[in-house]
Amino acid sequence: MISRSATAKAPPPTPRAASKKAAPMPPAAAEPTPAARLREEVERMIQRGFKGLEYFGSPAPQVGVTPRRLLHRRGTLGLYHYEPLNDELYRVPLLLVMATTNKANFFDLTPGQSMVEYLMRHGYDVYVMDWNAPTRAESGLRIEDYVLDFIPDSIRRVQQHCGEPDVSLIGYCMGGVLATIYAALHPGGPLKNLVTFTTPIDWTQTTLAASIAGSQDRDVDRLIEAVDLVPPESIISAINLQRPASRAVAQVRLWDNMWNDKYVKAYRMMQRCEAETLPMAGTYSRQILKELIRKNGLVNDTLRIGGRPVRLENIEVPLLHIMAQYDHMVPQACGRPLVERAGSRDKSELILPGGHASLVAGPNAVKRMWPALDQWLAPRSV
Repeated sequence: MISRSATAKAPPPTPRAASKKAAPMPPAAAEPTPAARLREEVERMIQRGFKGLEYFGSPAPQVGVTPRRLLHRRGTLGLYHYEPLNDELYRVPLLLVMATTNKANFFDLTPGQSMVEYLMRHGYDVYVMDWNAPTRAESGLRIEDYVLDFIPDSIRRVQQHCGEPDVSLIGYCMGGVLATIYAALHPGGPLKNLVTFTTPIDWTQTTLAASIAGSQDRDVDRLIEAVDLVPPESIISAINLQRPASRAVAQVRLWDNMWNDKYVKAYRMMQRCEAETLPMAGTYSRQILKELIRKNGLVNDTLRIGGRPVRLENIEVPLLHIMAQYDHMVPQACGRPLVERAGSRDKSELILPGGHASLVAGPNAVKRMWPALDQWLAPRSV
């Protein structure tokens, strides 16, 4: 049976005593000559040509390769458990909640660039709520189905599987919104901790809210009722409207870095995740548009789920909200009310360099966000 005691953390290295005699400074590197710089740029241009041919002729890289086991499948929901990498684990397991329009591969891009792998190597027992494309029969799914059924059911199954009463819930973007609503509606537990990444709360601070400000409720209803499921193409278009120049800039940067295999691989993995965008249930989409975006229900206290009011003040568990410094989709003003309004005594807001996606899954996440997450979770997971 797996021991769930906290993994021992190595003490920080003792600083070396300063030497009384300063070491000689190394000679400054000579500036490359114009001819050397020209040769380097020509070489990169040639590499761009060859790599460009490889880029368009090779299959997309695999993502989500960390071994995991399906514990439960019901409709659009798949609950998975990742095979532990350590003999000793923190007592409190982690349950990751992805936005319903994305696959959980975003948490597990590739070995060495996988948040799941990082957490497992640091002694956490990791579960994930992964989503499948909803069928037309599931087009009537509501926020209630996610926060009063799917999340509670998954938490119960995690408790039964690991034998622990406490669970930490971690949500990304709209997955963070669902986790937040769940926590507000269940102040008595069994949550141990709540962690959210780039989670929108005050929708008036988003460009998406501004773009639909002139539309009428009946127009929204007619649009959603026209399609049972909002297609992935519409979701991607709505996201791109919030960052109109980003795609063009990304393509320019890709060409500039086509010679760099590491950069190209990271870019293609992110593109693979975007290509796996899932449709959204029509009723759920209508609730988001009307109750969260138009009425700003989480800030104005107008949101009612299952007949119960959702109040951020009712969140009592330790709370961490991590936001990205350069997030065009969820700017800091949009996410800030979560920590400001939550009733938790132990609550923190952390702003780190990065964008909406790169904060969590970019090459620098392993140096910034993941260690910060581990530092916060470790003492609260024993």
